[in-house]
Amino acid sequence: MPERKYGERKRQSPEQPPRDGVVFGRNAVRELIASGRTIDRIIVRAGPYEGSLGELVPIAKKRGVIVSEAPAAKLDAICGGGNHQGIAAFCAEKEYASLDDVFVLAEEKGEAPFIVICDGVEDPHNLGAIIRTCECAGVHGVIIPNRRSCTLTPTVAKTSAGAVEHMNVVKVTNLADTVNKLKERGVWVYACEVGGDDYFGVDFSGPCAIILGSEGDGVSRLLLERSDFRVSIPMRGKVNSLNVSTAAAVVVMHASRSRTPVK
Repeated sequence: MPERKYGERKRQSPEQPPRDGVVFGRNAVRELIASGRTIDRIIVRAGPYEGSLGELVPIAKKRGVIVSEAPAAKLDAICGGGNHQGIAAFCAEKEYASLDDVFVLAEEKGEAPFIVICDGVEDPHNLGAIIRTCECAGVHGVIIPNRRSCTLTPTVAKTSAGAVEHMNVVKVTNLADTVNKLKERGVWVYACEVGGDDYFGVDFSGPCAIILGSEGDGVSRLLLERSDFRVSIPMRGKVNSLNVSTAAAVVVMHASRSRTPVK
């Protein structure tokens, strides 16, 4: 092996590709904001905003986009080492729906509203699989929070096998307030969590919303308190829970069957 010469730089490790759905660089983000396309959030380099960066941040906030700061190293990782110029934006793969869109769809189909709420599901493969299950089960809408949750990234769309194009996905600021609004509109809320009634004996035939918890913490305490019912999947093995997308498939498909008479 040849001897390394003094001062010779070590070979850099291959750069990682940019994160899912990331647009970076000041001009690119400026054009993205101007296009009117849905932006999930923007990350800017921590510190004083220099030059055009100081113009972009207020514009983004005025549009209601979440803007957060991060060290330059984190931006480097998000952008795969690309020249981000201190800013990166996460784009949604499709436009989000409204809560009213969900109720309109249910009314058009002549069905009681059937809704699934994802309380902090962070893995895009899990969210994509849940959306696929929901579309197959006839769910009218999936609700996600705009913080501490995966959004509609390309990986979510791919994992859903195209189901995301046929599903109303609603992104809300406050899940607890949204649950209250659903209850005011006559929807019964079922939290899928350990310690509840066996899901198999539960009647999901009316207007219902099923809450699925995050991969690590399950359904949050606040949402548990605001739910009308708690339902569980009986566990007979040594592991006490299923992956959230698997649990969704079990409970949501059963709920769909209980809502539609078997021919």
